[in-house]
Amino acid sequence: MSTFQPPSSVSDSPASPPPGSGPDSPASRPPAPAPAASRPPAVGLSLVTVVVLALLAVPRVILHDLDLVHEGTFVNLLLGFVPLAVWIVVTLRARVERPFTTLLAVGGHYGVLLAGTHQVLWAVGLDDAAPRLGGNLADLSPDVQEVIFRVAGTISSLGTGLLVGAVTGLVALGLTAMLGQADRP
Repeated sequence: MSTFQPPSSVSDSPASPPPGSGPDSPASRPPAPAPAASRPPAVGLSLVTVVVLALLAVPRVILHDLDLVHEGTFVNLLLGFVPLAVWIVVTLRARVERPFTTLLAVGGHYGVLLAGTHQVLWAVGLDDAAPRLGGNLADLSPDVQEVIFRVAGTISSLGTGLLVGAVTGLVALGLTAMLGQADRP
């Protein structure tokens, strides 16, 4: 007894595909991704460039922690904004594909450097007058309180770096769109 099979659609193609043209043939496979060395980095700049850009903002942190530069002064303004302007200019000049991502990465590295600098200069920046917790936490040992403040300071520094990166990234993204440099899909 035979099993019923519905008729197949009629086509002009031969009953079997020619050799080398099946679904596993090289012609039907998607192209292989480019080797890692030939692809641009995901952030559009080399790691060295990202770190150097982040390092540009560290002198203000050091001078501020050492109490050599004060809020509201022209020098503080220059040390605060010139590095960020350089971040944006470098990103625009490099014509990176994703300026927001690029500067978010720079900001993330800056946050790590900011946290590290604050930790190294902790005692100097506080003039040996460590902050103290109040309320129900006032009875904690000074060592535990210092750990709490240091962890909070690290989280704050990382967040600050990412926020600075995001804001400069948005500025660069806007400038890129205004200048018509980006081919966006």
